[in-house]
Amino acid sequence: PDFGAAISWQLAQSRVFPDIQLIESGPGMVRPGSQLNLVCKVTGFSTATSSSYAWHWVRQPPGKHLEWLSAINVNNGGKWYATSVKSRVTISADQSRNEFSLQVSSIVAADSSVYFCF
Repeated sequence: PDFGAAISWQLAQSRVFPDIQLIESGPGMVRPGSQLNLVCKVTGFSTATSSSYAWHWVRQPPGKHLEWLSAINVNNGGKWYATSVKSRVTISADQSRNEFSLQVSSIVAADSSVYFCF
């Protein structure tokens, strides 16, 4: 899939649907070798609304560009991962709570980033 186009489209949708809010939560800091668990709570829009809509996680290391990590289509169960992190990243969703999550295992210094969902 063309995730660059997906990112542009979804950012544009956030202007069209201003009542949609995505709220990330997580531990803040974790120790090397441990697991990072992040949750993105969606309000104002159902995560399972459309089979053509995917929810994404990206991160931005200090002083660097955004790095796309993973996406999930809650409606049809499709999941996609960046090759660079595929072996350590798991994306999942909980339709009943209208949220999706990212787990990053075996944390290393290179994982130090600000993480975003959309």
